Amino acid sequence: MVTGERARDVTFPSAGAKLAGTLAVPDSRDPAPGVVMVGGSGPSDRTNDDFFPPIQRGLVEAGFAVLSYDKRGVGGSSGDWLAGTIDDFAVDAVAALGFLRAQPEVHAETTGLFGHSEGGWVVLRAAAGGDVPWVITNGCPGMTPAAQDRYALATALQAVDGITADDADVALAVYDQLVEAGRRGADFAEATRLVQSFSIPASVEELFGEYWSETDERLWEFTKRKQDHDPIPDVLRLRCPHLATFGGADELVPVAESIGMFAAAACRAGRHPRATLTVELFPHAGHRLQVHGGPTLVPGYVETLVRWITVGSWP
Repeated sequence: MVTGERARDVTFPSAGAKLAGTLAVPDSRDPAPGVVMVGGSGPSDRTNDDFFPPIQRGLVEAGFAVLSYDKRGVGGSSGDWLAGTIDDFAVDAVAALGFLRAQPEVHAETTGLFGHSEGGWVVLRAAAGGDVPWVITNGCPGMTPAAQDRYALATALQAVDGITADDADVALAVYDQLVEAGRRGADFAEATRLVQSFSIPASVEELFGEYWSETDERLWEFTKRKQDHDPIPDVLRLRCPHLATFGGADELVPVAESIGMFAAAACRAGRHPRATLTVELFPHAGHRLQVHGGPTLVPGYVETLVRWITVGSWP
């Protein structure tokens, strides 16, 4: 029986970096199954902007050991996430998994990976063909970052009063040109000139300006490396069960399309017999499985994770 939890700060090596995180374990005499939590895009820390702690608490209360960590160059971790790739982040996730499995309080064979948003792409890459008993993705797009970001921009444009369809089309055309510029290797100066060459309507100038103003030379180079990452080949290589959770009100991810892409991959011939797919959709929840943009997780979310890991994920 779990009567409490013990949490401690930890560090572990990964490909030339030292990653820092928090390990929370249940107060139990028996080794616990473990969960490595991998954050989303940008400079995500071990709390993933305070999204992870309530999930972590629920998992620990249910008897799981949980490790979350700061991305490279964030918080207590060394390195530089802007110099990385999905592959690099997957190496870090594998290092975290190995560290967690080596802890005496943890049952290694039942310890798996949880990834939120971009972290979903990361854990799918880490689990593809590897020795992982299960993998969970939360709000993970089934398509490339370029396609997902275009959807998010289009959704944001639709939500702004006074923007006409023609004005929105101009903003999306600029985005499409930037994606193509990235594919041909354009540098940041060329990308900036491209944006400046468009006559962006006043109705969308503020929103698109916010999108582009966050981009500098290093972020542009990172975006170019990442934009065409396709998660489906990794899904096809899985040798373990996959739980994909989504919020039906997610404004950043095309949920129905993502579910369809994961389902189509699950139906492909030649899949490993243990590579099952389970989809859980929470209709009124957003990208972070919170209701109406608030801090509260949709009811039943953590319980769904616990039930699936416990009952349906390992032999």
